[in-house]
Amino acid sequence: MTEHRRWVAAGTPLPQRPPVGAAFQPRQHASAGADAVAAGTPLPQWLKSSALRPRRWVPAVLATALALTLLTACDRDTPQLGNRAEASTVPQAAAVAPPRRTFVCPMHPHIVQHGEGSCPICGMDLVEKDLDDTPEERPVVSLTPTVMQNMGVRTAPVVRDTFWKFIETQGTVVADDDRLVHVHPRTPGWIETLYVRTDGERVERKDDLADYFSPDVLWAQREYIDTLAVDELGSFGALDDRGGTDFRRRASVDMLRYFRVPNMDIMGLERSMEPRSIVPIRAPQGGVVVAHNVREGSFVTPATPLFTIVDMSEVWVMVDLYEHHLAWVEPGLAAEISTPAYPGRTWEGRVEFVYPSVHPVTRTLRARLEFPNPGEALKLNMFVEVKIYGGPQQDTLLLPRDAVIQTGERSVAVKALGDGRFQPVEVTTGMWRAGKVEILSGLDEGDEVVVSGQFLIDSESNLQASLRRLEH
Repeated sequence: MTEHRRWVAAGTPLPQRPPVGAAFQPRQHASAGADAVAAGTPLPQWLKSSALRPRRWVPAVLATALALTLLTACDRDTPQLGNRAEASTVPQAAAVAPPRRTFVCPMHPHIVQHGEGSCPICGMDLVEKDLDDTPEERPVVSLTPTVMQNMGVRTAPVVRDTFWKFIETQGTVVADDDRLVHVHPRTPGWIETLYVRTDGERVERKDDLADYFSPDVLWAQREYIDTLAVDELGSFGALDDRGGTDFRRRASVDMLRYFRVPNMDIMGLERSMEPRSIVPIRAPQGGVVVAHNVREGSFVTPATPLFTIVDMSEVWVMVDLYEHHLAWVEPGLAAEISTPAYPGRTWEGRVEFVYPSVHPVTRTLRARLEFPNPGEALKLNMFVEVKIYGGPQQDTLLLPRDAVIQTGERSVAVKALGDGRFQPVEVTTGMWRAGKVEILSGLDEGDEVVVSGQFLIDSESNLQASLRRLEH
């Protein structure tokens, strides 16, 4: 009775004792027991009895009932506040949503994730990257003064100045084709005597190079002698066909000249009326014999090159130029050459010819320069330093050569924006000379560009651009 009084005093309804033989209802009695426990009232004796409360599952039933009670209370309270809370909290959450943080590996920039961690390749801790918010394709890179000093960042201004167009390159001395001759026999024959036996010998015009025997030349001499004899008989009135005799005489002389029989030898035939079995081969011009291809006793034909003679008083210099020089290199430009073989000495000449095709492999353009060679100091196949002058170009935008980064597809310069901020920009270049580059577009006069440390800044900007594309 004491327990019943306590339940009544607490305002807790008394649980109904189940009828004898009725099935036990765990949910109903668990709810009653949970209300009693919440009110701090001891349980009735019949609920404590082991016959109606199994020892193993009653505590679990009580805990389940308590959880169901709490959930039911929450369901009754939230309908009035749910919509308003949802309407008010969602915009705030969207408004204060923190930006996504990006972490990269210092050693492997392609390892990117949106949370702290370690690199799966080297194990280094990932570091957070601050991405620039500018919409340009190449983001702005910000550096502190300490970092700039450690990187050795230096800048130089873009200026307008007079740009002297000239090319510095190397060339090769070759023979002037107009001063090079090949000596061939006009008829088949045999070399009887050879007067020039080695390359490099100097000869003068009309010097004897070799003697050779040719049946064709011997027959032409006899034909001429017969014509002279007939002409002599005609002078005494023995023949009436004077015109035909003159024609045969002229034809015989022309045949001998075609066979390169010297005029002095033809005049000797007229005096002696005896043919010469040996005919000399003489030098058609003075110069240096650079090639000879015969020996005494050799059988030669008109296709056999006997000697090659070069006049070295003037020479050519062959140079290879880049395609971007084609716009202003033309015949007539002044040129100058020098060689380490003669320190302090220079030769002045001109551009004689620019070849009309580009080499398919080296992508260079060949030009031919002409130079006088007094004393024949310049030798064939000698390497020389060449300068080709194209004159001044006024009001040209110039940039130090070190400031331009060539990627193969484009040219990039790093522009200094001030306050430690830098941005790579694409530029269009013109001529390159003496440490200067002509800028056609991309920069303006007075812009500051980085001339030292620009490769690291450009790499950082490319990395930020890649991370920005990953973000989107």
